Amino acid sequence: MMERRRMDAALLVLFLVHLATALEVPLDLPQPPTITHQSPKDYIIDPRENIIIQCEAKGKPHPSFSWTRNGTHFDIDQDPNVTMKPHSGTLVVDISRTKAEQYECVYQCTARNKHGTAVSNNIVVRQSRSPLWSKEKIKPIVVQEGVSLVLPCRPPAGLPPPIIFWMDNNFQRLPQSRRVSQSLNGDLYFSNVLREDSRNDYICYARFPYTQTIQQKQPITVKVLNLDAINDTMAAFYNDTDLFSDPADERKPTFLIPSGPSSSKMVLRGQVLEMECIAEGLPTPEISWTKNSGDLPVNRTSYLHYQKTLRIVNVSESDAGDYRCTARNKLGTVYHTIHIMVKAAPFWISGAPRNLVLAPGEDGVLTCRASGTPKPSVTWAMNGIPIENSPKDLSRKVEDDTIIFSVVQSGSSAVYQCNVSNDYGYLLSNAFVNVLSETPRVLTQANKVYQVIKNHRALLDCASFGSPIPRITWFKDSRSSTLDGDPYMHHDNGTLEIHVAQAHHSGKYTCVARNTLGIYENHVYLEVKDPTRILKQPDYKQVQRGRSVVFECKVTYDPSLQPTVTWLKDDGELPDDERLIVDFDSLTITDVTENDAGVYTCIMNTTLDQDSARAELTVVERPDPPTDLELTDKKKRSVQLTWTPGDEHNSPIQKFLIQYEDSLHHRGHWHNLTEVPGTKTTAHLKLSPYVHYIFRVLAVNSVGFSRPSFPSRMFKTEPAAPDENPTGVHGFGTEHDNLVISWKPLTGLQSNGPGLHYKVMWRQKLMESDWTKVTVANNSKFVVSGTPTFVPYELKVQAVNDHGAGPEPAIAHGYSGEDLPVAAPENVQAVLLNSTLSEVHWDPVPPKSIRGHLKGYKVYYWRERSLHKHNPHHVEKQILTFSGNHTHGILPGLHPFSLYSFNVRVYNGKGDGPPSPTQQFETPEGVPGPPTSLVVTNTNMDTLTLEWNPPHDRNGHITGYTLKYQPVNNSNELGPVEELALPANATSFTLLNLKYSTRYKFYLNAKTVRGAGTAISQEAVTIMDEAVTSRQVDIATQGWFIGLMCAIALLILILLIICFIQRNKGGKYPVKEKEDAHTDPEFQPMKDDDCTFGEYSDNEDHKPLKGSRTPSNGTVKRDDSDDSLVDYGEGGDGQFNEDGSFIGQYSGKSVSRETAEGHESSEAPSPINAMNSLNSFV
Repeated sequence: MMERRRMDAALLVLFLVHLATALEVPLDLPQPPTITHQSPKDYIIDPRENIIIQCEAKGKPHPSFSWTRNGTHFDIDQDPNVTMKPHSGTLVVDISRTKAEQYECVYQCTARNKHGTAVSNNIVVRQSRSPLWSKEKIKPIVVQEGVSLVLPCRPPAGLPPPIIFWMDNNFQRLPQSRRVSQSLNGDLYFSNVLREDSRNDYICYARFPYTQTIQQKQPITVKVLNLDAINDTMAAFYNDTDLFSDPADERKPTFLIPSGPSSSKMVLRGQVLEMECIAEGLPTPEISWTKNSGDLPVNRTSYLHYQKTLRIVNVSESDAGDYRCTARNKLGTVYHTIHIMVKAAPFWISGAPRNLVLAPGEDGVLTCRASGTPKPSVTWAMNGIPIENSPKDLSRKVEDDTIIFSVVQSGSSAVYQCNVSNDYGYLLSNAFVNVLSETPRVLTQANKVYQVIKNHRALLDCASFGSPIPRITWFKDSRSSTLDGDPYMHHDNGTLEIHVAQAHHSGKYTCVARNTLGIYENHVYLEVKDPTRILKQPDYKQVQRGRSVVFECKVTYDPSLQPTVTWLKDDGELPDDERLIVDFDSLTITDVTENDAGVYTCIMNTTLDQDSARAELTVVERPDPPTDLELTDKKKRSVQLTWTPGDEHNSPIQKFLIQYEDSLHHRGHWHNLTEVPGTKTTAHLKLSPYVHYIFRVLAVNSVGFSRPSFPSRMFKTEPAAPDENPTGVHGFGTEHDNLVISWKPLTGLQSNGPGLHYKVMWRQKLMESDWTKVTVANNSKFVVSGTPTFVPYELKVQAVNDHGAGPEPAIAHGYSGEDLPVAAPENVQAVLLNSTLSEVHWDPVPPKSIRGHLKGYKVYYWRERSLHKHNPHHVEKQILTFSGNHTHGILPGLHPFSLYSFNVRVYNGKGDGPPSPTQQFETPEGVPGPPTSLVVTNTNMDTLTLEWNPPHDRNGHITGYTLKYQPVNNSNELGPVEELALPANATSFTLLNLKYSTRYKFYLNAKTVRGAGTAISQEAVTIMDEAVTSRQVDIATQGWFIGLMCAIALLILILLIICFIQRNKGGKYPVKEKEDAHTDPEFQPMKDDDCTFGEYSDNEDHKPLKGSRTPSNGTVKRDDSDDSLVDYGEGGDGQFNEDGSFIGQYSGKSVSRETAEGHESSEAPSPINAMNSLNSFV
């Protein structure tokens, strides 16, 4: 027996591959029925609609259907309310003529053909129910404040159970918290009640999901009273209610549910486990959960109802054990243990049994492996009949949950049913055994193209069918070898997998299916594409409301995969708004509003992959103005200001600016008082007396200032004596006998009270005299007359108002008025430093003689004449000012060899004093200036003469001249220098033995005893050799040259005659008389375009003559009459040629223009130039 079991186990392992690779049989081949769709086991129906019980199956031939009801045959033809859909087993029950509850039964569908029979699950049909609440009168509930309370719901039993929730009369959900919460059964629990829990509309609602109906319980009234209220009112209104004698004290927690120290609960595997602990106590207890034997499953655990409910989804056997809930407050702790038992309805271990397709003579295994708690039992049936009652088959052996088939024969096809059941449910599965002989076929579409992204997994399908099961091999391109090993992997269903696809994996693939009956090939193609990647992701943006923002989303992708861009806002679709402009690589939002703030996601999709990036948009704006300004802590010179900040619009408030208006002194003008950080909403303000303050606050964020808040209430401070005196006290004189005392007056804010005036005090400095005092109205200066000239004074100005004087003022200093100085500097003398520089010295003027603030000294000097007899007199005075108390100064820029006169004066704020006696000095000789001119005359082949004039600025006696010259070749390179010394009286010199036809450069400078002056230069060229000249003349006198020139002159003359004949000008224009008066052809310009002489136009639009240049302003100005002096060259803007000929309004364009090569004509030759050319040729 043991040996037999080992052999069976080996067979099981042998056919596991066969089992795993079982395929769907193509419908064109014979096969037993397979149930493809059926209604759920527990089928709850809506009693208002027809009942539809699903049963669909496939097979070849197509199966027929029958039903059982409550275990017996259900003859559909005998029930007029029941029909079966064509080509289907689905039942339709028409309940329009009957009640749905008559069809609340257990149904089972059977599908059969000649190859076997398949059966469905037992389908229990029940109609949903939503019964009404029973009518009841609920008395008001009166409780003492602080005690616990339970409001029962007790909904009617429905199918399925209803969903419970509590609402008020306005259909608003009642607020729940740690103190008030709903239990799993729907009751409302109060851990302790408060006065605000009093209300008359505690309503429990039950929603029945199948019928979508809501049932309502009668409202419950709750009154929560404290002890005094109970004693005063309960006797009169609630005689039959117990009174409370003691107030509800604080107490440690106790559990309302569950009761006792422990409880137990059973849950099925895969279902949801919910455990709850609700405790009462004062203060409200906190609930926590632990598992005694381990940790709670993190990913499957959640807490509901403010930690009072522990929820574990998809329960497994590991969730069994003891759970402890803990309720604690400051007065104590209480525990409750819940023992959880996990049972299990049957469930598949390795999946339901799979269909077998076997060829004659093959072996196979059907396995029905399931588990459950308690352990389920397994029974087999064949074609719906228990297998023990089925015909015997030697090729079939049943062992518990396995059927082993050995050497099957044709005609042994059948459907086997496996039923696994225990106390908590059952599993029913159909699996057929189909015995076929079939050559291979590949079910995958031929020439299918697979596209995959580079570095991703590629799966190439080769779904096949055949009996025996075909063996699959793969080839690529040339089919040189099978595809085995890395990077290829073969799946049991024939699929070829490439773990990481690369570009070189693209190409043609061939899958070959073989079995003992034949072979079949199929070709597919793989294309490996570049991935889609976002290169430039959108950035975080912060933008002000009303402006525009652009999110960039630049992408790279495979050229053969055109991507589509999708933009999301907060993971939803973009708003339908024309302000949102979507381009391929960007999203632009114009005129941004606060509603545009959020997270924007750019998604680039292709048919194969996608990439996404996201960025947040924050819309900022100036903050809203602060509100609710309030003045507190009012004192004589301070007040507390508080306010409520406005909306900061996503940009934190950096600071608050507090301003005030003095409605007493400067109504309508706001002044800055102080600033406080943006985190504060209170400011302690220091104030001044005698001010009617009104405050306002502005908020500042990164965008700017908010609008001002509404003004605060007025706050008046009491008047007081001034706290300060005027500043900027000065003393000065405007006349020589007065003293002006000025100051900066106090502002209204500084006055501290009414009646502001000033006490002005002065006395001479260094004299022990009393202060002279005078009271001045609210002014800024006072003039003291009859003072001595420029005397120092001590000054004081004190502020006074009706409430007293200000503090003792500080002493300022000033002087009475200035007068012109009365003395001149003495010991004035000049010291020559060189021929252009002299230093002047003097003794300072005594301070008493200055009679004012010393500003400095002025040196007046002038050049009387040059010491050279040929130079004229120069009397041009110059002034050099030396600020401050100087005793000397430098006179720059003097002319050498000249006579200068000078004097020195002191000056103060009033003006200049008398001059010192005028003195003179002579400057020594200096180097001379350049000669006035240098001209080359009498140029010959090897001689030339230089003529010059003496320097204009001789700066001394000329002692001679130095002449230097050197040749210059065609590349402007200089040759050796020759130097000659010439006498002082020379004005010309002839150079001999020069080279002919050579350019020379000459340098000439004058000399004095102080040295040589600046040179003047000139260039000249000696003439050519006579032989060369004669050769040039010979060319000019050649006959052929003369003949050519004559021909040209004749052609020009003929052209002029033709032009005169074609354009006879006589009498065609109104200024003919003018032309007759000027018969000289030089005054008749020729037009450029047709070689005619210009004619006058008297059109009203005054168009410019052809060929004329329009002025830069685009207009041509003409006089009212065409008959103007401009026409005759006697006025206006007429121009003349270089030879003096008139080219005014008659000419087309300017005759000549400057070019790099010199003057050359810019237009076609004029008649006068043509005639001159003709004359030169003739």
